[in-house]
Amino acid sequence: MIKIYSYGAVANDEIFARSNPTADVSGIVADIIENVKNNGDKALKEYSERFDGAKLTSIEVSEEEITEAFELVDDNFIRILKEAAENIRAFHSAQKRNSFIINEKEGVVLGQKVVPIEKVGLYVPGGTAAYPSTVLMDSIPASIAGCKEICICTPPGKDGKVNPVILAAARIAGVTKIFKVGGAQAVAALAYGTETVTKVDKIVGPGNAFVAEAKRQVFGLVNIDMIAGPSEILVVADGKSNPDFVAADLLSQAEHDKNASAVLVCDSMELAQAVAESIEEQLEKLNRKDIARASIDNNGKIIVADCIEKAIDIANEIAPEHLELCLDNPFDYLDSIKHAGSIFMGRYCPEALGDYFAGPNHTLPTSGTARFSSPLSVEDFVKTMQYSYYTQNALNKVAEDVAYFANKEGLDAHANSARIRMKDNK
Repeated sequence: MIKIYSYGAVANDEIFARSNPTADVSGIVADIIENVKNNGDKALKEYSERFDGAKLTSIEVSEEEITEAFELVDDNFIRILKEAAENIRAFHSAQKRNSFIINEKEGVVLGQKVVPIEKVGLYVPGGTAAYPSTVLMDSIPASIAGCKEICICTPPGKDGKVNPVILAAARIAGVTKIFKVGGAQAVAALAYGTETVTKVDKIVGPGNAFVAEAKRQVFGLVNIDMIAGPSEILVVADGKSNPDFVAADLLSQAEHDKNASAVLVCDSMELAQAVAESIEEQLEKLNRKDIARASIDNNGKIIVADCIEKAIDIANEIAPEHLELCLDNPFDYLDSIKHAGSIFMGRYCPEALGDYFAGPNHTLPTSGTARFSSPLSVEDFVKTMQYSYYTQNALNKVAEDVAYFANKEGLDAHANSARIRMKDNK
């Protein structure tokens, strides 16, 4: 059963279970990366047979397979996927950043050019659940950014096929290539390229401990989005909240992973007890109740604070991945929120809206990294280049200052590169 504490009975930095209980996998992952780097497709097929039980004849998903999968998915889900994609596209289109030019001084032009990353790789988990939402959330911002190639890696089933809903979402989102590869080997293939898998410039997307470690090890050769930890939710609720609503929202994260953390901070012991009882009642009805049970029993907490303002202070210190404000006037508190991945406002905005449908991204900073990082966005799929232009007269006005600065750093060749261009030296 979820534990209930009075504020101060547990340290804020211990409210979320943020230690990684997984054994060190760095050595195993390093060996996988080296094997894929040296042996390419051969290594990928061997790993697919060993880890996924799939004997692959081809690694890339064909257009025929995508068409077949699209027809297998029910029409209602196709409609929902398309509507979700429209919402995600509308939200992320507002994130586009423009290049700029500054021409305020005579003879000087300065600028910044925003350009898309050419090739990106998206990791989509498989295994215990399929995540078409991840396909939409990761690929649509890349498409809006203008990425030339958007590649997905996802593990196949034992039949050597990719889950149809993944392929349907990929078609709707405009993915260019899909590969039947999972785990650390997928990250290695995207980072180094193989005979079939495209070598990309950036890898994004969630995964298990092996995927996370692989991303960590290839960072520098390619860019990555983040190293994601277990899912987490913090609900701030007042005594007027519906305990069944709050319990349902806590369980929505607990069912993700045994290491997930679901936390309620409220101002009412009566609500805390009612939520705890509702969790027990709802939990027994879940398909993934064993996972949710482990999460709730090991990592779940209810903290009873003196007031909502104190609950907000706790939320800011923890910097949760998902933050729900189950309050009548949530916008009154929005300016007080300093650190959170995504904020869900009011009593009728469950976190699940953000996972699937509303439009904001669901790939979010975890483990307190919302203190300094942001949700996945169009920004993650672009880079900037700066440029400068000076006429000879414009350079003459500042060349001595540039040279003086360079000499202060002991770099006389730098100084000379400015002075040698001055008119008086011609």
